Formats: sequence, structure tokens, C-alpha cells
Amino acid sequence: MDTTLANRPGGGCFGATVASVTYFGNMQNEIYLTGLGGTVPALPMTAAGLEAAAREQLSPEAFGYIAGSASTERTAVANVRAFADHAIVPRMLRGTAAPDARDLSVEVLGTRLTAPVLTAPVGVLGLVHDDAEVAVGSVTAELGIGSVLSTAASSTIEDVAAVSGENWWYQLYWPADDELAESFVRRAENAGAKAIVLTADTPGMGWRPRDLELGHLPFLQAKGIANYLCDPVFRAKLATPPEESSEALKIAVLTWVSLFGNHAVRIADIAKLRRWTSLPIAVKGIVHPDDARAAVDAGADGIIVSNHGGRQVDGAISALAALGPVAAAVGDRVDILLDSGIRCGADVVVALALGADAILYGRPWVYGLGLAGGDGVRHALRSLLADLDLTMGLAGIASVAEIDRSILMSKL
Repeated sequence: MDTTLANRPGGGCFGATVASVTYFGNMQNEIYLTGLGGTVPALPMTAAGLEAAAREQLSPEAFGYIAGSASTERTAVANVRAFADHAIVPRMLRGTAAPDARDLSVEVLGTRLTAPVLTAPVGVLGLVHDDAEVAVGSVTAELGIGSVLSTAASSTIEDVAAVSGENWWYQLYWPADDELAESFVRRAENAGAKAIVLTADTPGMGWRPRDLELGHLPFLQAKGIANYLCDPVFRAKLATPPEESSEALKIAVLTWVSLFGNHAVRIADIAKLRRWTSLPIAVKGIVHPDDARAAVDAGADGIIVSNHGGRQVDGAISALAALGPVAAAVGDRVDILLDSGIRCGADVVVALALGADAILYGRPWVYGLGLAGGDGVRHALRSLLADLDLTMGLAGIASVAEIDRSILMSKL
């Protein structure tokens, strides 16, 4: 799909074409023009609408796994509500509403993106659609934004890499075996990953009532462990290849259970990770400035402010509330990203204004995947990008580089 103004009909106001720039807001024109012929979007246009539709279409187990969070789910709610504490103050008569007047592109951890957006590392996507992570990698490559592939993927590193272009990163859940962790990292780098994301907030899983009520942990059904099952270090631990019989697969799953999670990982282990890879390293799951400083001092190149979408610690600080202090602590030294709570274009603007260089976007595109495969992912991501593009233009913002705290009024 081509989103440049020079090559898309309707690039300007229902038809004008100008110099080649990425114009995500053109999605709006496409919808209105096809609407003249009686065609309306097959999927909802909002994150909330996608969630509601997915609730109806997905199995209870799949929906519960994606939507669920820790305990009372207060943290997940707080992540979304935190954005309402900040209001954008639009500026007028700046010429930014013209489609050729805006540049959303950024460079984060050495990766050039058409917009400051990457898909968050969501695991076990095979629960919602057979195309899983391969569909996501293909769509993000098409759009020129980034993707972060989870260790807990339903598709292998190599299969996803084959369709993911130049803008994908690999997320590491550090297993309780350093040789296996190193194997994952080296496989990712060899396959073309552009950064490694170390998730720090999941040495084990949080208390998740939605999954518990269904007695459902997909990994125990050998879902989401594709990268383990094909890894040479993991396979060397097995007496029989897992594909040979159901009993062999059961043993492989139990071996996975013994290896997932690592309570022994410490800040100093970032130096060990650095010995395994030449790629930039970002640490995900940081919400305290002191932890951010320690991670950067230990060699991290980026910090991803995140509480895992509220899935780990109930009653935790919202990711957005943590962003400003973390950015103030280390934002002059490394790239800062925000994960958790983004639901619309205005949310992206607020996150950038409070110190993020880019954001990770999670659940809504997963619902899109479950509803319509790659087409659903594309719809969800294009909707966010169009909303961001148009919001920036109408607020008087010509480029991501212009976004800072001066565009916000705090309601706190």
C-alpha cells in the first residue's frame, strides 16, 4: 500500500497531488470517497469499537488473554485515563493543515520510521489469528512503522523476519538459562533485527483473573513457544524432538515451564546482554527514574516506560504518569518510548510532548488481527496514524520535532 501524496488519488483535498511525503491522513479521504458508492468501513474506527467487536467474535479464552490485566485491572484503566489529565492547546493559521506540510518521521535507536509508532510485543498472536506475527510484520513493513517481536510468539523469529522489512526489533523475555537467552538474541540479530528490547517487568506472570477463571494459560497447550521449540539450545535439552509425538511435545512444554521467567536477572546483566549483541538495547518496563538511570549507566541505549499494559502489578503508577520523571532523568542520554494506554492520535501527541521519542501501540491492532487478519491490523494501525497525522496538522504542528510540553495544558 502506498501512502505518499504523489502516488495516491485523493492525496490533497479529494484529489490534489503534491510532492512525495507520507500522508496517513489520506485514509479519511479514501473512506469518504468510497462512501459515495455506498461502501463503509468493515471494521470499527476506534480502539474501543475494535475491542467491543473482538469481544463478540473471539473465543472467551483468546479475548480474555489479550484484554485481561492484573487483579482488579486498575492499572490498565489508569493507563488509559491518564491521558485525560493533559489537554492539547491547538495553534491556528500556521499552514500545517495542508497534507504536504507535515513530517511524522523519526529515528529511534537508529531505526528510521515513517511515524513515531511501533507495534508492542504482544505474545501468542496465534490465539486470535493463524497468520499471527507474520501478518503484523508484513503490515508494519508496508506502512514503514516499527514492530517489536515477542519472545512468546506463535511464529518463529526467522519466519517473521522474512516479511518485516528493516524496522523490526526483538523483545527478550530472559529465560532461566543464559545460553538459551544468548541463542534468542543472536538468532534475532542474524535475522535482521535492528534492536533488542529487554523486558524487565516479567520475571514471572502477574495475577490475571480473566485467565484464571477460564483455567487458560496458552503456553501449556504449546501455544506461544514457537521460538523455543525450534531453538537449538532448547532442543538440546530434550531427549526427543517435540514434533515426533504428543508425549514429546508435552515434555517440551514442561521444559519450557522450567525455563520461562528469571528472577535472578539484575541491572548488571545488561552488560552481559551487550556482549551477546552489537544492536542497540532498550529496557522495557521501567517506571522509576532511578531504575532508568541504573539501566542507562549499565549500558542501555533506550528506556521503554511501561507497566506491561497493566498486566503485572495492580494499582501501579500509570505509564504516562511515569513518563515525565523518567524522561527528565535520562532523556538527554538515551531514546525514550512509552508503552501502555495509547488509544488514539491525541494520546500519541501527549506522549511525545511529555518526553517520548516514540510509542508502542498494543491491544487495538491485536483486536484488528483477530477480526480480519492482516487487513484488521492494517485498519487499526492506519486509523491511529491518520488520527495522529490530522491531529498534528489541526493543532498547528508541522513535525514530530516540534512537539514538546509547550503544546499542553495540564489538568492536574
